[in-house]
Amino acid sequence: MSTSEWISRSVSKLLPGPGARAGKAGAAPPVADRSVKSGLPSVAHAAPACAPDPGAVPMAATAARGRDLARSTHERLAGGLRLKGEAMSPRLLRHTLDALRAVVEGRLSEVEGGRRARAVAQWYALASPAQRRDCWLLMSEQFVADPQVIKLAQARFAGAVGTPEEAVAEVHYRRATVSPRRRLLQRFSVFPEGIRFLVDLRAEMLPALKSDPGLQALDVEMEYLFSTWFDVGFLELRRISWDSPASLIEKLIKYEAVHDIKSWADVKNRLDSDRRCYGFFHPRLPDDPLIFVEVALLHEIAHGITPLLDESAAVEDLNQATTAIFYSISNTQSGLRGVSFGDSLIKRVVETLKTEFPRLKTFATLSPIPGFRAWLGKNAGAMLERLDDKARAELARAVGSDAQSVTSAELLGAAEKALALESKSALRHWLLQCAAQYLGREWVERKPLDAVARFHLGNGARVERINWAGDPSAKGMKQSYGLMVNYLYDLKRLDRHRAMLGQGRVPVSASVEELFM
Repeated sequence: MSTSEWISRSVSKLLPGPGARAGKAGAAPPVADRSVKSGLPSVAHAAPACAPDPGAVPMAATAARGRDLARSTHERLAGGLRLKGEAMSPRLLRHTLDALRAVVEGRLSEVEGGRRARAVAQWYALASPAQRRDCWLLMSEQFVADPQVIKLAQARFAGAVGTPEEAVAEVHYRRATVSPRRRLLQRFSVFPEGIRFLVDLRAEMLPALKSDPGLQALDVEMEYLFSTWFDVGFLELRRISWDSPASLIEKLIKYEAVHDIKSWADVKNRLDSDRRCYGFFHPRLPDDPLIFVEVALLHEIAHGITPLLDESAAVEDLNQATTAIFYSISNTQSGLRGVSFGDSLIKRVVETLKTEFPRLKTFATLSPIPGFRAWLGKNAGAMLERLDDKARAELARAVGSDAQSVTSAELLGAAEKALALESKSALRHWLLQCAAQYLGREWVERKPLDAVARFHLGNGARVERINWAGDPSAKGMKQSYGLMVNYLYDLKRLDRHRAMLGQGRVPVSASVEELFM
């Protein structure tokens, strides 16, 4: 029997056979994994991970290893019985590993490797979540680079440094550190739906990373490959308009992550003549934008989102438009986390807009401040302590308290009615001061604390203006007491702003600077 015939037969046994639907007359009963004659059981017949397994060893038998410590795939492959809570028996795990190894078998053509990978993907599509997790673990733990080969190559490289052999030794060392896992993933990318399969696989796997460190090697490998496969040089910038296919417009509705699209009238307003929407597309995912940005063409920087989403608002005169406002940027593929498109998207869109509308001079965002309310909930006391006696007394009067005993809890309670505050309210001014502190002075791991700020500031923008009641919706109140912020993309100062950020200083406008305590 040829290798191709063997892998086809083995993978076919993973697929559900006739009568696999539970509850149908004549349906076959679950086959125990320990049955020698059953071969590799189908997904539909495999015992559920949560069901009692007649061949399972009680978890108490492994108490010496720790109550909640799961076995590695190395331990399970060497075993004979499945422990309670494990999706696959050691026998099925070995067969699955054989199927994966067959994908990267030596001297195998790319086409045949792609066929085998596709067969595994077909099995995966019908596998249970627990069985998929076992597949991830096999890919992560069993396809590692040979440590002895790495050690020898490293020693050779270290000894060759400074000699004519250094370059060759470096090449050998680099090759030695490449894991078979990378080759496995590359084979999955061969068949037409392979990249979509891998992106969806990683999206499903990401939530499990915190609880299962054994998956990190696979995750890092996938992120590395995706950063290569989805390099912006391979992406196409396309405008999405009301004339685009309905299926594509439906994707906008589905993936919009900043301001929910509530109706077809809403999306039509966002695609009107005074608006632009652009997305990055990959040749292997031609019908799915990887990321898209919504732009409003105006005559000034927008203060709030409500006018932009008003379906009854008059269309802007494009002959008078001088300002492009980026008011929503949405990533659509969670499986591509860690692969950056946003900075390149904004730059490409700016270039496109300048060509179409030469009068445009100002490029800015109208952005949410998603982490502000949660941060203030933890730091209101510290911000209160920053005030001098006069400011503290004014703030106390604003909430009906005594200057000496006003508490952060009172301030946060009064902030629940932020939208009703008058323009000269001390509490309103204090909230703006706190927002300026959060955006311009709070850091984590040498980066701005707020995720949206981190993105735009990293692209060379500056904090231009903090807008009161910029988003009065329930979501806006929940995120930031209704505050929004403009980040300005001054095309002549992007590099200067990045340099400032690298030195630990957030670039801000004079009006924001005045808000610092």
